[in-house]
Amino acid sequence: MSQKKKISLKELDFNNIGGWPRQAKIGFCVIMGLLIVFLAYWLFVRDKRDELANLERKESQLRSEFEEKQGRAANLEPLKQQLAQMEQVLQQMLRQLPSKTEMPDLIVDISQTALATGLQNELFQPEPEVPKEFYAEKPISLRMIGSYHQFGAFVSGVASLPRVVIMTFHNISLKPRGKGKDAAITATSDGLELAGTVKTYRYLDDEETAQLQAADAAADKSKAGKKTPKPAAAPAKGGQR
Repeated sequence: MSQKKKISLKELDFNNIGGWPRQAKIGFCVIMGLLIVFLAYWLFVRDKRDELANLERKESQLRSEFEEKQGRAANLEPLKQQLAQMEQVLQQMLRQLPSKTEMPDLIVDISQTALATGLQNELFQPEPEVPKEFYAEKPISLRMIGSYHQFGAFVSGVASLPRVVIMTFHNISLKPRGKGKDAAITATSDGLELAGTVKTYRYLDDEETAQLQAADAAADKSKAGKKTPKPAAAPAKGGQR
């Protein structure tokens, strides 16, 4: 049997590739093919793969956002119904507060309740109302003299009034009457002085709410007009000779 002759690269003439042995030609073609495939991948496919990966991530993100928004849309109607029910409950609770016409009598009832419990009103001064979004608060400056039990009876008496009365205390101080700062607070009949401001609340009717919203809209429009920069004044023309 004849032995196959091994081909050395030194024996190959690159200027005469057509004269190479068949095995050398096949090997050279395989190497050139692999080189072309590698160059094609490096120049064209590699960037497209990165772009494809980015698009796949974006698709996954958009899919997640779509599913989230789809879930919200599916729950939109029940949420609207729940919101409408909450608004109805809020209106019912607001209607339990005193109205504009009932407010003067309510203030009198609070003052009379304090007197009925034995408290001494040194100051009971209603202040102007402060309208809010859907209610109005009525501050009352007061200074009362009495005992712990009398103050407790006063709060209990206000809570038992026919109308729902909400009172919040602001800047309230409770100290012994006519004694030093270090003296112990006692529960004598006239040993304590309560001073500060309480606020009670009433609901705004539809007309008052509409007026308040119109006033707020006008104020916002006025602020927006003030922020608009004025046009620069035209330069003065020179006088004629």
